[in-house]
Amino acid sequence: MTTQTIPTDQIAEAAYHIWMAEGCPAGRDQDHWLAAEAQLTTTKPAPKKRAAAKKAAPKATEAKAPAKPRARKAAAKTA
Repeated sequence: MTTQTIPTDQIAEAAYHIWMAEGCPAGRDQDHWLAAEAQLTTTKPAPKKRAAAKKAAPKATEAKAPAKPRARKAAAKTA
């Protein structure tokens, strides 16, 4: 089993947030510190980002109409 070293400033910040959430009670600093340590050691790391999936080629029904009719209309207008 490996032990995780958590920086003191991270524990202090988490303890502060716990203290604030509880309404700023006096004399419970050690409880908040221990709760913050427990919270930070049991938190799972953020999941890794997955590689972007390759885009599939459009299906035959999704294919765009050919450009030939437009080209003919444009050629007729210029002629």
